[in-house]
Amino acid sequence: MIKVNDSAREQIRRLLQDSDHPETSFVRVGVKGGGCSGLMYDLDFDHEMREGDQVFEDGGVKVVVDRKSFLYLVGTELRYSGGLNGKGFEFHNPNANRTCGCGESFSL
Repeated sequence: MIKVNDSAREQIRRLLQDSDHPETSFVRVGVKGGGCSGLMYDLDFDHEMREGDQVFEDGGVKVVVDRKSFLYLVGTELRYSGGLNGKGFEFHNPNANRTCGCGESFSL
């Protein structure tokens, strides 16, 4: 399961309302190779399901993860930190053994 904390949930709703995404849009999270630790998080809005997608809903926010990425992200919480020192969306992944200084890449 992927969880979405309150601040991330509010920001996702705000971004969807302020954009021209279809009302059927959802948050797609995933993992791809790269970054200084080997794997990078990927977050985007999407409105088309793909074969093998895992679907979660947390507080009215629909999160979709492809099957391969889910293995790396199970138990992860999506957070949002705004303001002058905020980083934006952050992944708090209990499976990560090592993360880079910016928090955008990790390894298992």
